[in-house]
Amino acid sequence: MPRLSGVRLCVSNPAQVAEFYTKHFGMRAKQDDDTWRLGYAGEDADIVLVPGGAPYTHTRRDRYWKIGITLPNVDIAYRQLTAAGLPVSQPRQFRDIGYLCHLSDPAGFQIELLQHDFEANRAKNVGHPDRVLGGGARIGQITLRSGDIDATAKTADALGMRLLSVQPVSSLNFTLFFWAFTQENPPHADFEAVENREWLWKRPYTTLEIQHVVDLDPVSNPGFQGLEVEGPLVASTGEINSEFRVYFT
Repeated sequence: MPRLSGVRLCVSNPAQVAEFYTKHFGMRAKQDDDTWRLGYAGEDADIVLVPGGAPYTHTRRDRYWKIGITLPNVDIAYRQLTAAGLPVSQPRQFRDIGYLCHLSDPAGFQIELLQHDFEANRAKNVGHPDRVLGGGARIGQITLRSGDIDATAKTADALGMRLLSVQPVSSLNFTLFFWAFTQENPPHADFEAVENREWLWKRPYTTLEIQHVVDLDPVSNPGFQGLEVEGPLVASTGEINSEFRVYFT
């Protein structure tokens, strides 16, 4: 089965950004000439840093939004990162979606820390204060934006991805969709079921998260090179690249 294996970002100083992720997030780093590959040991995706980018400031119209790092205890991660002098938003329970906080890397790309369980549901003594981010971290999501969810769904289907969750945020005028390369089914057949969400944040693989904003015309991000997919594919390369900018490895 194919695997969502990476997101490629173009940055002015890959070595500096690589040091940030290895030091503060416990990722492993592998250098190949000027390119750095960063990630965890499991089946989740990597961050692939290539040279040549410029400092980046995120806007809500950008096609590329963020990576989501899922982990057992966001509060431990928050304390470690703020103690290291990094600006991190205060953790909060965001509606019925997840307990989370945000920061950015030295190149300006957005990072979301998302807890496996809702704030009220986390068991006591979860996570290890002496491990980086409390342990158990992985890249759980790569998030893009779309103004045409039908076109996006067509492309995800063509890749062979399975829809796992739909999470409307009506008050903010967007809906979150989550696809993955997997044979798993969520616990509840209703894609909008809240009960599926904590299950989703615990998956060992990386999901493709799409923030759908009706009639949004996303703009290309400086530095976002595209997604990597590893494994056999049967879809039209041109059709996929027009929507997601996929590299086949």
